[in-house]
Amino acid sequence: ARARGVDVTCETCPHYLVLTEADMERLGAVAKCAPPLRRENERENLLERVRAGDVDTIGSDHSPSPPGMKTDANFFKVWGGISGCQHLLPLLLDSQIDLDLIARLTANHVARRFRIAPRKGGLAPGADADCVLVDLNSNEIVTEEALRYRHRQTPYAGRKLRGRVVRTILRGQIVYGQGEPPAPPRGRLVIPNP
Repeated sequence: ARARGVDVTCETCPHYLVLTEADMERLGAVAKCAPPLRRENERENLLERVRAGDVDTIGSDHSPSPPGMKTDANFFKVWGGISGCQHLLPLLLDSQIDLDLIARLTANHVARRFRIAPRKGGLAPGADADCVLVDLNSNEIVTEEALRYRHRQTPYAGRKLRGRVVRTILRGQIVYGQGEPPAPPRGRLVIPNP
């Protein structure tokens, strides 16, 4: 499609890079998402396509739901979404994706696609100074108690992940750091470039 001039973007999400349909069968509704998880060989092929640069962006696909929406005798009625923003970076680090590629897939390419670069998506003079600092030497075992979501459910519970976000900076202000985060700065409408 691109060769024909079609303006398209290929995006995936971390759960498609680390989970399979076997995980959903084992974990149940907490791992149900849409589109559904696939077989192991398809997960491996997707991960290879990401590493090869064939995927433009990776989004968290953060799709939380109250616990009641994840329980129903009829599996077709169960909410098809995974809360994913808290562990996006550690999951990508665990996937052995190059750090520069992670930055491009989660920030730079996203900002360019939505026409908000160069103000967003990178660190440069005149940019908004949005960044995340990650301790690459830290490991974390995901627990439901440590989730910062209102509805504390995750298919990653019990999984040991590499890397831990230690600080998040938005427009030069720390919005998450050691201990409890300070009050976040007021939101600001970001208008795409023409």
